[in-house]
Amino acid sequence: MNSRQEPGSTRLDDAARAGWLYYVAGNTQDQIAAKLGISRQTAQRLVSLAMSEGLIKVRVDHPIANCLDLAARLKSRFALDLVEVVPSDPTSSSTTIGIAEAAAAEIERRLRSSSPIVMAIGTGRTLKAAIEQLPPMECPQHKVVSLTGNISPDGSAAFYNVIFTMADRVKARSFPMPLPVIASSPEEREMLLNQPMIQPTLALAGEADVTFVGIGDLGPRAPLYEDGFISESELKALQKAGGIAEIVGWVFDREGRMIEGITNDRVSSAALPSREKSLVIALAMGERKLPGILAAVNRRLVNGLITDERTAEALLAS
Repeated sequence: MNSRQEPGSTRLDDAARAGWLYYVAGNTQDQIAAKLGISRQTAQRLVSLAMSEGLIKVRVDHPIANCLDLAARLKSRFALDLVEVVPSDPTSSSTTIGIAEAAAAEIERRLRSSSPIVMAIGTGRTLKAAIEQLPPMECPQHKVVSLTGNISPDGSAAFYNVIFTMADRVKARSFPMPLPVIASSPEEREMLLNQPMIQPTLALAGEADVTFVGIGDLGPRAPLYEDGFISESELKALQKAGGIAEIVGWVFDREGRMIEGITNDRVSSAALPSREKSLVIALAMGERKLPGILAAVNRRLVNGLITDERTAEALLAS
């Protein structure tokens, strides 16, 4: 066995060591240089490399007054059970930055519990970004269940289905939904959902203690359409019927009412867990998602929300 390391690997090891000494142990760059036997300039470069390569993930624990105030007002206005508001980046158009990190922290906090829980997981870009922020954990006492199918129309694994990534990171028992996201017909959907191997997963999803979902808009760049799950004609039919957003494939209108027919009678996702008995947290921000977020919280499709300042202010102004 060749024990020699590649130069790039060695440099990342040095960067990780320098990053740990700086961000975790609280050493100055002069102290790092002395401990590692390198120059101060090299120590500075290694610390910068650790950050640029994503070896260091920083969380700001200091509460920001405006965010706390917005969260309290949202919680009261919409009778929500959990609200977290993160600062907005005025120069960014991202719909994940900030809330993905906050969601990862909330998911991690739940998984740190020694008491067994059932956690249900939706799908989407924001949730995928959040799961990628999770540290490696050992959580054999918990069960993580997917609310939605993981098969794309071409038979490949759905890219934004996160159940396998999460199971690998947290080492919890995972229960995927081995189904297409949207079946080809209502009859196929019923046949698939009635399979003996699917019924226990559906039942487990209904027992979830906490659920994390994204909210997808139904505009021209609707995730359901861009990811190939519905056709352009189906998207236009949903829009004409009043559809503005979706949660795990279920399309709803501005009042939070589910659209009848079209694609909703072919969605293979589990129903959202009870908001009376459990916590269903939406991760969503941005102008395009605003109507869907407003409908979801007004209709109590969700009873928890992680969002940013700008979205929170817009919700309160509605």
